[in-house]
Amino acid sequence: MAKSSSLNVRVVEGRALPAKDVSGSSDPYCIVKVDDEVVARTATIWRSLSPFWGEEYTVHLPLDFHHLAFYVLDEDTVGHDDIIGKISLSREAITADPRGIDSWINLSRVDPDAEVQGEVCLAVQMLEDVRGRCLRCHVLQARDLAPRDISGTSDPFARVFWGSQSLETSTIKKTRFPHWDEVLELREMPGSPSPLRVELWDWDMVGKNDFLGMVEFPPQVLQHNPPNGWFRLQPFPRAEEDSGGSLGALRLKVRLTEDCVLPSQYYQPLRELLMESVLGPAEEDAASPLAVLEELTSGDCRQELATKLVKLFLGQGLTGPFLDYLTRREVARTTDPNTLFRSNSLASKSMEQFMKLVGMPYLHEVLRPVVSRVFEERKYMELDPCKMDLGRTRRISFKGAPSEEHVREASLGLLTGYLGPIVDAIVGSVGRCPPAMRLAFKQLRQRVEERFPQVEHEVGQDVKYLAISGFLFLRFFAPAILTPKLFDLRDQHADPQTSRSLLLLAKAVQSIGNLGQQLGQGKELWMAPLHPFLLQSISRVRDFLDQLVDVDGKEEAGGPARALVPPSVTVREGYLLKRKEEPAGLATRFAFKKRYFRLSGETLSYSKSPEWQMRSSIPVSHIRAVERVDEGAFQLPHVMQVVTQDGAGAMHTSYLQCKNVNELNQWVSALRKASAPNPDKLASCHPGAFRSGHWTCCLQAERSASGCSRTHSAVTLGDWSDPLDPDAETQMVYRQLLLGRDRLRMKFLEDSNMHTTLEADSGACTDALARQREAAARLLEVLTDLDQAHEEFQQQEQGKVVWGPLRP
Repeated sequence: MAKSSSLNVRVVEGRALPAKDVSGSSDPYCIVKVDDEVVARTATIWRSLSPFWGEEYTVHLPLDFHHLAFYVLDEDTVGHDDIIGKISLSREAITADPRGIDSWINLSRVDPDAEVQGEVCLAVQMLEDVRGRCLRCHVLQARDLAPRDISGTSDPFARVFWGSQSLETSTIKKTRFPHWDEVLELREMPGSPSPLRVELWDWDMVGKNDFLGMVEFPPQVLQHNPPNGWFRLQPFPRAEEDSGGSLGALRLKVRLTEDCVLPSQYYQPLRELLMESVLGPAEEDAASPLAVLEELTSGDCRQELATKLVKLFLGQGLTGPFLDYLTRREVARTTDPNTLFRSNSLASKSMEQFMKLVGMPYLHEVLRPVVSRVFEERKYMELDPCKMDLGRTRRISFKGAPSEEHVREASLGLLTGYLGPIVDAIVGSVGRCPPAMRLAFKQLRQRVEERFPQVEHEVGQDVKYLAISGFLFLRFFAPAILTPKLFDLRDQHADPQTSRSLLLLAKAVQSIGNLGQQLGQGKELWMAPLHPFLLQSISRVRDFLDQLVDVDGKEEAGGPARALVPPSVTVREGYLLKRKEEPAGLATRFAFKKRYFRLSGETLSYSKSPEWQMRSSIPVSHIRAVERVDEGAFQLPHVMQVVTQDGAGAMHTSYLQCKNVNELNQWVSALRKASAPNPDKLASCHPGAFRSGHWTCCLQAERSASGCSRTHSAVTLGDWSDPLDPDAETQMVYRQLLLGRDRLRMKFLEDSNMHTTLEADSGACTDALARQREAAARLLEVLTDLDQAHEEFQQQEQGKVVWGPLRP
C-alpha cells in the first residue's frame, strides 16, 4: 500500500500590516516553508498595508511532514528585508477540520528561540552497576541546524540534562552539520525518575549563546525504548504569544490531503463502473454511475474531481468519450444557447482542466513571446479616462501638451501592437494544437450543432463557434494573459502597471472569443477605440476554429497513457548559471557561466543560447538527487545541485544558479518529477560544496564522505506536468463518494419521491428510476468493498509500526 500526502495552500490577502517605510507604508511579501524547506515566495505588493496576493500552491509532501509556516517580510531594496511576523500551523491544526483552514489568522512575533530546525542523532543506553544506574548518551551528529551567525553557519555544541546533572560536548566551529561522536555519561541521583533533555546551542564569543533546538524523552521511554536514531529538534515549550492583531493578519486557505493508495486491483471495479458510464449508450447517460457521482459533487470539490477524472480517463485513453459524455449531458440540460457552458458544471470544469493538462506546452508556444515582451517593455497603456495618469505621458514619447486624447491614441497603438501578434499566433497555431484537444473540440461542435440547429435559433450560426471559443479563448488564452504566473508563463506576478496592460489585452482577447457579440454593451464603452481591430479579427477566428475541428478522428492516440506529454517534449526551459567543472583558481563569480537549459522527460540539455547548435546533455535516467545548496557554499543565493551517476558508477554534481527563489523551486520540482521513476535515489547528500579540501557544510575532508543532509525528493510543486497515477486518482474519486454516501442512499435508494430528480420524460420515469437505483446500488457495493480493503490494510500496517526515530 502506497501513501501520498499533498498540501493545498492559498495565500489570499493581508490586512492591518504595520508600516515599515518612512512613507508610512510597507512592501510586503510572504514566504511559505514546509518544515525546513522554502516552497514558495509570493510577489511583493508595493506600498500596501492590506496586500492582496491570491496565490495558490499545491505541494506534494513526504509523510513525516510536521508543520507549515508563513513569514511576512517587508522588502528593502537597499538593506536587509524586515520581518513583520509569522504564522505557524502544525499538522494537527491543519487536519483538525477535514475541510482544512479558511480564515484570518493574526501574525505573531518571530521569537529566535522558536525558530529551530534540523535533527540530532542520538544513541542512549540505560546501564546499571554496583554504583547504581547510569545513562550513557552517545551524541553522534546533527544536520540542517538553523544558521545563527552572519556567515550563514553556526558554532554548535550539545548540552545533556538528566535530573540535576548536565554535561556538554565540544563546540564545532562554522557548520550546520556538526559531527561530535562523543559519549556523555550521567549518574542517576536520588529521587523520582527524570526525563532526558538534549539541547543544542550556538556558541558565541561575545554575548549569550543562541538556542538551536532541543529534544526530550520521558522516563518511561528511557526505560523501555531508549532513543536510537534521528530526532527532530523542537523549540522550548511555551505558549505562543498572540500579538492581538498589532502585527496584522493573513487570510489563508490550507488543506492537507493524505491518502493510503491500495494496490491497483482493488480499484478496478470502480474504474470499470466509470468507464462503463462513458462507453454506454447515450440514452443511459442520466442513470450511469458517473451521473450519480456528478449529482453528489458540490461546487467546492468540482474542480478537484474534474482534474482527477480527466487524468484518470487520460490514463485509460478515453478522454474523448469522457468529455463527449459530459457534453451530451450538459447540452441536453441547456435550453438557451446563450447560457451553454457558462456555469461551473462538471462538464465545464473538466474541459477547462483537460486544456490545462494537455495543452500547456501549446499555450506556452503561442503566448510566451508576446507576454514576455509586455513584461520586458513595461509600456504605459490606458484607455479608461477614469484611470488615466497624464503624468506618465512622457513614457509614451509624443509631442504637444499631455491630454487624454494623446494617451488614448498612444495606448491604442501599443495595444494593437501586442494584440496583432497574439491573434496571428493563435490563428496560425492549428498544426501545433494537440490532436486530443482538436478532437475534443470537434465532438463538442457536433453535439452543439445537433442540439441547436441554425434554422431554430437566430444565434445558431455562432453557437458552434462560441462553444469552442468560450473554452479556448475565455477559459484558456485570456486567463493566461491576465495571470501569466498561474500558467507557468512567468516566474513572478506582474507589477501594477504591467498587470493593467495584461488586463486590457485579456479583455480584448475575451471580446474576440465572444465573436464581438457584446461589443458596445455594458459599462466599458471606453474600449470602443479597439472595436475596429477586434471586428477585423473575428472572421479570422471563425476560419481558425473551422480549421481546428477539421481533423481525422483516427489521429487520436489510443491505449493507456503513462504521461501527459511525450518524453521528448520540453517541460521547462530558460537561462541558468552553471558552475564550470573544477574551476581551479577561478573566483566564484567567474566560475558560473550563463547557459540556456531545456528539460524533457529524457534529457536535461544546455547550450550558450536557445539557437546554439552544439548542446551538452545529461540523461534524466542518470539523476540520483536534486537538492538546494546552502548560500554559504559559493556565497551565492538560489543555487541547486543535480547529482548524477554515469554508466561506470561514478557520481557527478552540477551546480546551477537560478534568478530567484520561485525559479529555484520550479526547476527543483520539475527535475525531481522528471527523475521520479529512477532507481537508486540518494537518501542523503551534501548541501554544501567540496572546496579547499573539505565540504563547506559538514567540514569533512573526504570528497567521497557520505551526505550529511537528508534529500527531499518527495517534496514537489503540483502543476500540469504531474505524472499520471490512476490508482491515486481513483482513490480520490472513492473519497469523494464517501463524503456523499449518506446522500447517495437517501436520494437514490430510500427517497420515494426520487422521480423529481429524473431528467427523462414521465413516460420513461419508471425505467430511468430503476437504472439509477441499480447504478447507486453498484456504487455502494464497490464502496463497501474498498472500505473493507482499507480497513484490512490499516490493520496490517498498525501491526508493523514501531514508534521510534525519524528515518535516516
